[in-house]
Formats: sequence, C-alpha cells, structure tokens
Amino acid sequence: MSKKSSLITRTAAVSGFLLLTSVAGCSLVEDRSERYVNAPEGQPLELPESADKSRFSQTMPIRDVKPADASRMYPSDIPRPPDMTSDILDENYAIEELDGRVWLLVNDVPGRLWPAVNSYLSDRGLGVSFDSPQLGLLQTELVNFSKRARQLAELPDNPSAGEQKVLVQVRMAPGVRRKTTEIQVRRVNVEDQPDELIPWSTIAEPTEEALAFQKRLLEDMGDFLRAQEETKAFSRAASGMVSDPLVRLISENDEAVAIRMELDYGRSWAEVNRALGDSGIPVVDLNRSEGWFQVDFRTEDERDPGWFSWFSSESSPEHTHTVMLRQEADAVVISAQQLPGTEASRSPAELLEQLFDYLY
Repeated sequence: MSKKSSLITRTAAVSGFLLLTSVAGCSLVEDRSERYVNAPEGQPLELPESADKSRFSQTMPIRDVKPADASRMYPSDIPRPPDMTSDILDENYAIEELDGRVWLLVNDVPGRLWPAVNSYLSDRGLGVSFDSPQLGLLQTELVNFSKRARQLAELPDNPSAGEQKVLVQVRMAPGVRRKTTEIQVRRVNVEDQPDELIPWSTIAEPTEEALAFQKRLLEDMGDFLRAQEETKAFSRAASGMVSDPLVRLISENDEAVAIRMELDYGRSWAEVNRALGDSGIPVVDLNRSEGWFQVDFRTEDERDPGWFSWFSSESSPEHTHTVMLRQEADAVVISAQQLPGTEASRSPAELLEQLFDYLY
C-alpha cells in the first residue's frame, strides 16, 4: 500500500471517530458543570505595598459564599422558604375580604395589638364601654354624642333627637397564620346605651354599605397602628385570648396524612388556594363545589424536558397529585393523593407537609 493511500485511510478513520463522538453526545467528555461546587477557595490577590489600592477593583465582582452553603448551590430544585413565623408579610396591615367578611390582617400577636387598638378608639373619640380581652371584643359608647366619633361613624352633621343610636364593636382574634391577628369592626344600631357586651354572633350579615364602612374604618385603624409601631405596649389580659392553632397537621407513623383546619369551608378553600400559590405549586385545575385541586407536584428536574426543550416551548404543568377538601362537623380536613401512573418522585405526605408550612 502506498503512503498516500495509508494517509487517506487514517484520516477517514479519525474523521469517523470524531463523527461518532459528536453524534453520541457528551458521553465521552467529562461533565465538569459541578466541579466549581467543590473547588477549593483560592488565595486572595496580594498587591505590592507601594501599589495604589484605590486604582484596583474587580471587573466581575463575585458574591461571597460561606463554605457551609457551597454544597447546596447546585441543586436545581431549591424550594422557596416558607413563612414559618409570619414575620414577613407581602403587605402588613392588609385588608382582606371573603364571603361578606372583611378584616385587617396584622403581623403581630393580639397581646401587643390590644393596647394599640384601645388607643386608636380613644384617639378617634370612641370611648370604650365594655371589653373582654379573653373574647377579643371591644364595645364603644354611643357615638352620637361625640362630634369626632360621629364623623368616623359617618353620621349626619346635624344630630336630631330621634336619630338612630349607634355604637362600634371591634373583634380581635389570632389569625390563621401564626403570629398574626385578624381585626374586624362593625357598626351596630341600638335602641339605647346597652348595659352589657353585645355578643358578636348576634349581628346579622352586613350589607354592601356596611362592608364599605368597615373597610374605611379598618384602613384608618391600619394607618394609626402603623404610625404607633414604635410605641407598642403589651396586654397580659389579652395574651390569654383563645389562641389554639386553627391549622393542624395530622400524622400517623411519623407521616403526614391530613391537615385539619378549624375554619368554615370558604375560608379554608381560600387559604389552601393561597398556600398553593405561595409555595409555587402549579394548579392544573380546580373545583370549589366538589372540593379538589389538581396540582403538579413534580420537582424542577422532573419538569425539565431536557434536550427536547430546544425544539419546544416550556413544558406545561401536568396533573400528578390531587388536593382534596372535606367538610366535617366543625372543621375542614385536607388530604392528598398521587395520580396513578405518574412518575413524580414526591409523595402525598410531602405535599401535605409543604402545604402546612405555608398555611400555618
């Protein structure tokens, strides 16, 4: 065989090998994408003593990373941290409304808010006639005889002897989320000054006009409480307010099997819907009347289409788990199940645990 034909044969062999390697992907090439995670920290750059340090800076500043955190930098499925203590709300002193109810959600415990709400009523000319820290109820005197209180209660400027007598009630209760308080207000029409505390449950469902009044009063109260944040006192009497958790995780053999919410169905549905959104669990479909959410509880790696993402848009959520709400006598029980045949690695118990972290 001539030297020329031998060279051609070798060149063809090398070309075929390279073509085979490129077609086979990167299986013959070392994957170095995770090498930086375990790379040792290098020595800092030392400048001569005579150098003017003000003339030197980093072209691409690198964030400082603690060695203890370096091992957790690479995983692609890093869940958002839950609001375990409710120390951070998207908006403090937020007005929330659901099924004809309006309340002021405050990121603090009732024991600290009780004196502040008393100060608000006094500042607005609403003298407190009766109160019960254990029940979380405050009841004012008749607002008809105070000009400032009349303005707040939106009574006419010209009082008359036969006008309707009005008082205001404030109800405080521990919120669904831990370390929060929900405050409600209501304007009550009475025949004369009551000689006792009117039970909150005896008040009928408010009209649209009454709801609008409650929102305006709660907004005014929220502004006052925000301005008084630095001067909060604490009430030992109000700290005894009933504060048993409204949300409980039920476990069997150290595995979550259900969540119990001592709330009405409408409020429970709204809280579960919020928790799913806050925890980043995609909702594929839902049905409030039948009581279920179809969700995608796969990990980020399981949702990643891999190489096929080059040829298609982002993958759509898939129904892998179902969250179910069941009404009981005095509570709503939440359970979860995995759709048969799915390849999701996370179990229904993990779904319930993540939901509980964001519910309470």
